[in-house]
Amino acid sequence: MESRDPAQPMSPGEATQSGARPADRYGLLKHSREFLDFFWDIAKPEQETRLAATEKLLEYLRGRPKGSEMKYALKRLITGLGVGRETARPCYSLALAQLLQSFEDLPLCSILQQIQEKYDLHQVKKAMLRPALFANLFGVLALFQSGRLVKDQEALMKSVKLLQALAQYQNHLQEQPRKALVDILSEVSKATLQEILPEVLKADLNIILSSPEQLELFLLAQQKVPSKLKKLVGSVNLFSDENVPRLVNVLKMAASSVKKDRKLPAIALDLLRLALKEDKFPRFWKEVVEQGLLKMQFWPASYLCFRLLGAALPLLTKEQLHLVMQGDVIRHYGEHVCTAKLPKQFKFAPEMDDYVGTFLEGCQDDPERQLAVLVAFSSVTNQGLPVTPTFWRVVRFLSPPALQGYVAWLRAMFLQPDLDSLVDFSTNNQKKAQDSSLHMPERAVFRLRKWIIFRLVSIVDSLHLEMEEALTEQVARFCLFHSFFVTKKPTSQIPETKHPFSFPLENQAREAVSSAFFSLLQTLSTQFKQAPGQTQGGQPWTYHLVQFADLLLNHSHNVTTVTPFTAQQRQAWDRMLQTLKELEAHSAEARAAAFQHLLLLVGIHLLKSPAESCDLLGDIQTCIRKSLGEKPRRSRTKTIDPQEPPWVEVLVEILLALLAQPSHLMRQVARSVFGHICSHLTPRALQLILDVLNPETSEDENDRVVVTDDSDERRLKGAEDKSEEGEDNRSSESEEESEGEESEEEERDGDVDQGFREQLMTVLQAGKALGGEDSENEEELGDEAMMALDQSLASLFAEQKLRIQARRDEKNKLQKEKALRRDFQIRVLDLVEVLVTKQPENALVLELLEPLLSIIRRSLRSSSSKQEQDLLHKTARIFTHHLCRARRYCHDLGERAGALHAQVERLVQQAGRQPDSPTALYHFNASLYLLRVLKGNTAEGCVHETQEKQKAGTDPSHMPTGPQAASCLDLNLVTRVYSTALSSFLTKRNSPLTVPMFLSLFSRHPSLLPILVQHITGPVRPRHQACLLLQKTLSMREVRSCFEDPEWKQLMGQVLAKVTENLRVLGEAQTKAQHQQALSSLELLNVLFRTCKHEKLTLDLTVLLGVLQGQQQSLQQGAHSTGSSRLHDLYWQAMKTLGVQRPKLEKKDAKEIPSATQSPISKKRKKKGFLPETKKRKKRKSEDGTPAEDGTPAATGGSQPPSMGRKKRNRTKAKVPAQANGTPTTKSPAPGAPTRSPSTPAKSPKLQKKNQKPSQVNGAPGSPTEPAGQKQHQKALPKKGVLGKSPLSALARKKARLSLVIRSPSLLQSGAKKKAQVRKAGKP
Repeated sequence: MESRDPAQPMSPGEATQSGARPADRYGLLKHSREFLDFFWDIAKPEQETRLAATEKLLEYLRGRPKGSEMKYALKRLITGLGVGRETARPCYSLALAQLLQSFEDLPLCSILQQIQEKYDLHQVKKAMLRPALFANLFGVLALFQSGRLVKDQEALMKSVKLLQALAQYQNHLQEQPRKALVDILSEVSKATLQEILPEVLKADLNIILSSPEQLELFLLAQQKVPSKLKKLVGSVNLFSDENVPRLVNVLKMAASSVKKDRKLPAIALDLLRLALKEDKFPRFWKEVVEQGLLKMQFWPASYLCFRLLGAALPLLTKEQLHLVMQGDVIRHYGEHVCTAKLPKQFKFAPEMDDYVGTFLEGCQDDPERQLAVLVAFSSVTNQGLPVTPTFWRVVRFLSPPALQGYVAWLRAMFLQPDLDSLVDFSTNNQKKAQDSSLHMPERAVFRLRKWIIFRLVSIVDSLHLEMEEALTEQVARFCLFHSFFVTKKPTSQIPETKHPFSFPLENQAREAVSSAFFSLLQTLSTQFKQAPGQTQGGQPWTYHLVQFADLLLNHSHNVTTVTPFTAQQRQAWDRMLQTLKELEAHSAEARAAAFQHLLLLVGIHLLKSPAESCDLLGDIQTCIRKSLGEKPRRSRTKTIDPQEPPWVEVLVEILLALLAQPSHLMRQVARSVFGHICSHLTPRALQLILDVLNPETSEDENDRVVVTDDSDERRLKGAEDKSEEGEDNRSSESEEESEGEESEEEERDGDVDQGFREQLMTVLQAGKALGGEDSENEEELGDEAMMALDQSLASLFAEQKLRIQARRDEKNKLQKEKALRRDFQIRVLDLVEVLVTKQPENALVLELLEPLLSIIRRSLRSSSSKQEQDLLHKTARIFTHHLCRARRYCHDLGERAGALHAQVERLVQQAGRQPDSPTALYHFNASLYLLRVLKGNTAEGCVHETQEKQKAGTDPSHMPTGPQAASCLDLNLVTRVYSTALSSFLTKRNSPLTVPMFLSLFSRHPSLLPILVQHITGPVRPRHQACLLLQKTLSMREVRSCFEDPEWKQLMGQVLAKVTENLRVLGEAQTKAQHQQALSSLELLNVLFRTCKHEKLTLDLTVLLGVLQGQQQSLQQGAHSTGSSRLHDLYWQAMKTLGVQRPKLEKKDAKEIPSATQSPISKKRKKKGFLPETKKRKKRKSEDGTPAEDGTPAATGGSQPPSMGRKKRNRTKAKVPAQANGTPTTKSPAPGAPTRSPSTPAKSPKLQKKNQKPSQVNGAPGSPTEPAGQKQHQKALPKKGVLGKSPLSALARKKARLSLVIRSPSLLQSGAKKKAQVRKAGKP
């Protein structure tokens, strides 16, 4: 883009001062910066920014239509048409079009002339030819987009000539000028087109059929001015034998041009309309599309045929649709759908779905055409299997008559498949297959029937709310009849018996129909939990289906079941119907509806497997009668016949047996029924559920589950459903992976298999014996001996291979059984979730804690498979959200209090022994839940433990005794248990217990907080951890709300006393742990201060102030240790709260830094880490600053001041000693100065004077005989103001030295001389 002109508007004052200036030819100085920024924003890539800038530019120009801004705007926009950035050219073109549209007084010819003058193609340099070409093209497009070009005859003619000139540069512009010309001419009037047509269209037919643009221009003229075209070109038949190959080439070129855009070229649709208009559509479709484009084996051409097929659907009649949908294009489309399976392959099916959906939605008033198209797409099959999915969303656009006709066609094709009417094909791989069974008509019929039955179910699934009830009933009766019944003799009372099968229905197909029927039941019962799927009569769909099945059973002369009923099974069916009538009397009860749905579902299963469901149905009926016949407030302790288990236990066993079946509907019904009977649950019934969840006891009980699921898997695998094929593929992939992992194992096993080794040695020895005893060489064996040896070895290795395969199959079987058991346990967890959700106050809920924890422990150890992870997530969710965080809990413990106390102790101990924190957290939360239950139960119904078992862990006087006095919680026992856990957490380095666990404990039970206070003054590590834990605990609102004001103040006083005791050794830390302990103590102290300030508590801080002031000197001596900065900040934060301000130290000049000397104390402390003299660098004299004035070290006690030069002493005469480290010096204070005794409370001191002396190094107190002019030299202190000497960083020292060398080199040299003299004097 052009460079931005930096010129700015000139003020009038500058104009008068500078005098006459040359004229501003661009007028930039008159324009504001805001106006100039518009043109920069127009070229930005963000669309919103471009549009906003264009709107602002137009608003700005509307206020100044005649000013210089308009000329400048046109110039900038025309210049922008040819900028180097290709993305900016269309932006300027669009802005120019909107400008010309808004200001119609701007002449188009003038704008076009400016564009041609700016980008003259004859004078432009070769390097700028491409931008110039695009500038001319976008300029013409801007004129066209303004909407004014077709109205201006002169500008239109010039634009046409310019586009014709641009069309010669195909290397740069390709076919864009011709496309623009066609777009412009399609908008002009007929008169204008007649005038322009001779100039833009050649009379040569070869030129017309040479490119899509020329042909499109010809079709445009034939549509708008056919008479003029006939005079110009003559009579032309585009679909003649001579022109068909040319049309194919033109369409191929058009297909290649839109390859990336993936759209239908306009020329193809224009040719289709012309063929329909001239009544030559069959010839066009057969010769141009099918015999021309489709035979090229060029995918862009094939996609053009597919798009042309989809776009032609609304334009064709019923007969033409039949021609198109039975041809090669639709067959080739089916092959593409079957072969385009890889993720990166282009799939045309979604685009075709859009075409079909648009067609069906647009012709709602023509159900015949809708039905014809839907039947045609359903008839495209791959060896009998339609290529369209069973769940096709376009059916929602069908009108009711078309939907009814489509369902009738599906039923007719299921009963009497017409394979000749299908557009069937086989892929290349299928053609190469040698298996003749793949091409049998029976296989095609089975594949077609299975697809049809699932298509019927999917239609009900997607449209059962909009479908007519009669149509839904037809589909349901059809599926039920062909799942379980066979026609013996047709009858008019049963319409399903009137249509016989042309191909017999095989058992495999019948199993597929049965599977689809139960899927349909799931669809019709989707809303069972809220409101069962019901008909207009108010009865559920399952009830109507059972009535229909009873009708079929009563017509035994016409219909028979696939599996005939015995007398006992027929009696069970009749009793079920009788029980249903009895349930109608209790229809107002919610559990009656649940029982009814369970009974209906098991009754339908009686048709599927009579032997298994007969006894189950009788038990359910007995349980239902007992459940509805007992009194509502029946006591659970009522005497029951020991020979007969309670009905609830029997029903729980039945629900567990139903959950073993791989049916989502059965799982949903079992969950609903259990929700109504869980209030009657007994411990034995709960134990039945826990036995399934407990892996140690449920191994043998689930064997029947494995058998049931394996048989179902075999049946479903034979059905070959697409979804089931995906599941089989995933299972086969997992089996292949497991086989790959096991192969190495089995090879190692084969190597160490002693039996196989012995057999191999025996065979080899026998082979040698056949060759002769004396012969030892292999060459001496005869041919017969070698053949016999080879046969023996082959048979031996074949047996070994069979043994390996048997072991592999056995291991796979065990893995599948384990997977099925995990699935069964996940389903059984539904019952546990219902129990803890609907009956949280039931005492049996307490029995779920340890079984759930056992599942969590096991799954955390072996959570590699997805099933284990699903089991873990579901168990953890039930345990955490529905159990431990439940708002309601058991309030009637009875005699369970003692056992719960023991369980709390056991859970806390188990939490401390877990290998990781996540597992320990679940155990700890379980103990907190039991603690809440014990605390919420009154002591009247609880049996207290004896006094001998009670051990006082803490002084009960420190505990609040309000709510706990009436509960059955043994506070002494609980305190001892959690105190032991807390000690373990504080002392063990790798403890599984964590801080959030104890925060939860103290927030829910603050009465246990004093056990934490005791550890504040313990050993170093427990003390540090206890301080950190106490900080977080005191900051929690839940803790404060549980204490009364006197109790809270007493607790704060205890904590303050413990912290004061810790601070007596402040500054004496020698190890990192001791340093951390000091930090945590000070942090806890500051938390106490904030808490007291917020609560407005009054505590005696005199002792604390004395302790902190007494440790000030020792704290200053450790000023240079690592982390001391944080320690000093916390110390002075506490001192500020007590009223002692931190001293503000004077900042030193850079000149004084090198002359600063270290005190004798710091020299003594640093001497320990100094290098020996032989290791020191020779050139370090100039880097150490000026030692100069204090050549002889001062006395240790500070009685003799260090010597200074005269200038130095004169400079420090007016200065007085400063307050050292926040405490006044021992020099006699000024009259009236306030003094503080240790017994007075802490108050804020007055502000220090700025001219006071900085604090002494290392906290040494000032001497009373110290002269007023003495000043100790210190290095610059850090910004934090840490007291004592803190060395500068290397960069700061280097800068200071450089500044001194630049400013006063003689000072540094004299300092070096004095330092050398001192060293000489020190030598003996």
